[in-house]
Amino acid sequence: MLHPWQARLLVVESMWTWYRRNWRATVVSTVLSPVFFLVAMGFGLGSQIQPSGLTGGQSYAVYLMPAMLAAAAVQNAAGESTFPVLSGFKWSRIYWGMTATPITPAQVATGQLLWIFFRLTFSGVVFAIVGTLLGAVTGPGIVLSLVFAVLAGMAFAAPLVAFAATVEGEGTAFSPVFRFIVLPMTLLAGTFFPVTELPAVVRPVAWITPLWHGTELTRAAAFWDLEFWPVAGHTAYLLALIGIGLALTVRNFRRRLGV
Repeated sequence: MLHPWQARLLVVESMWTWYRRNWRATVVSTVLSPVFFLVAMGFGLGSQIQPSGLTGGQSYAVYLMPAMLAAAAVQNAAGESTFPVLSGFKWSRIYWGMTATPITPAQVATGQLLWIFFRLTFSGVVFAIVGTLLGAVTGPGIVLSLVFAVLAGMAFAAPLVAFAATVEGEGTAFSPVFRFIVLPMTLLAGTFFPVTELPAVVRPVAWITPLWHGTELTRAAAFWDLEFWPVAGHTAYLLALIGIGLALTVRNFRRRLGV
């Protein structure tokens, strides 16, 4: 009988075995894309933006960096939580193979989320290092920003994995997720400018997104402007999304794998 954590780590190991042979295919989407965004917006467009109260007195590249860390985590979470999950059920069918062993559907589900956590952490570390080399990082607070960015990414990943576990078709159900959730969230949840600059009617939509909460936390950490109650509130919201998503993911994996 496998220990539950041993089973989860075996799930992670199987995904790592595939990734170490195919990691080059993910470099552009998970690492280079956020770097290009940072360079284009932070140092390109940002060269025309003077430090002000809206940027916390920082240059635009420095203001953008922690938010891009959160946005990259959420975007990578979307990529890891959609087609790879559908593939595990429908195309590669690796989940079925796993549950033919003593590994349970619940352990497959939590192992999948654990793998996404490791992927987001690794990509975030690389992006933070590149941002530091580019001069967009001002202090050690970026380490805590990375923690909050991964937290925001997992808050988006967990419910999305639960949804992906219900998709039966060829993945067309994911198109609205990327088009009407991920893209608008990246643009309007405080990544490039404060949410207070949005029309009042739109702000509540931004407030319910995990990216806004992640952005508030990553910027507060990067600039060491941490206040207990805002940090506690944002963190609690993200943890609640992770908890709900985890419960739904386990339920949906059990239903689909028929165990």
